[in-house]
Amino acid sequence: MTPSPLPSAEPDERAVRVDVVLPCLDEAAALPWVLERIPRGWRAVVVDNGSTDGSADIARALGATVVHESRRGFGAACHAGLTASDADVVCFCDCDASLDPGLLRPFVRRVADGEADLVVGRRRPQGRGAWPPHARAGNLALARMLRRRTGVRLHDLGPMRAARREDLLGLDLTDRRSGYPLQMVVRAADAAWRIEERDVPYLPRSGKSKVTGTWRGTWHAARDMRAVLAEEPRTTSTAGAGHAAGGAR
Repeated sequence: MTPSPLPSAEPDERAVRVDVVLPCLDEAAALPWVLERIPRGWRAVVVDNGSTDGSADIARALGATVVHESRRGFGAACHAGLTASDADVVCFCDCDASLDPGLLRPFVRRVADGEADLVVGRRRPQGRGAWPPHARAGNLALARMLRRRTGVRLHDLGPMRAARREDLLGLDLTDRRSGYPLQMVVRAADAAWRIEERDVPYLPRSGKSKVTGTWRGTWHAARDMRAVLAEEPRTTSTAGAGHAAGGAR
């Protein structure tokens, strides 16, 4: 049985409550650009992961809800935002000005209308420096491994995505580092979610990446993701709403 559609997801309506989780570590320069692009009526949840540049104060002054997560890690920050949310639909987006959160509108609409269970952004680099070659190659390799592991045909495992909050909590995600986005897709696939991919422009980020900006960070991310892909398949649906087996890939 497919999930029941939520009310209309027009960006200026509050019938569907939407939170955008923004994991943040020293993103003071990018925050104004990112937060001014949050669709009207949605809530920005900035998860401060130990910033020393005043990011939390800037986010709060710009109207965002600020959550503090002391344990370092992309997954730790994302999950802290998810558990702090009380919205119908939760979105995730990087907080470094590489992705425009306004592009999440059609993601939310697909989820709210019951047409998809998880919508993931496929990054399309805009200009030089938007996506380092080693990071792009690693992402492509992971996408191929994901297909072999789950049958899901994605080109990118990017950070921009949307799904129902209760269903995400039902996945019981455990990775708290760089494997979190991949684990979300793997467990969603095991639960027979309908997973879609949409193109999104990918801009040069503000500042240096904490993960793909260094070879050490890239290595740690690859290690985390290999561990996720080694998980045994989950054979039962973990989503509270119920999902159609054999959904679109």
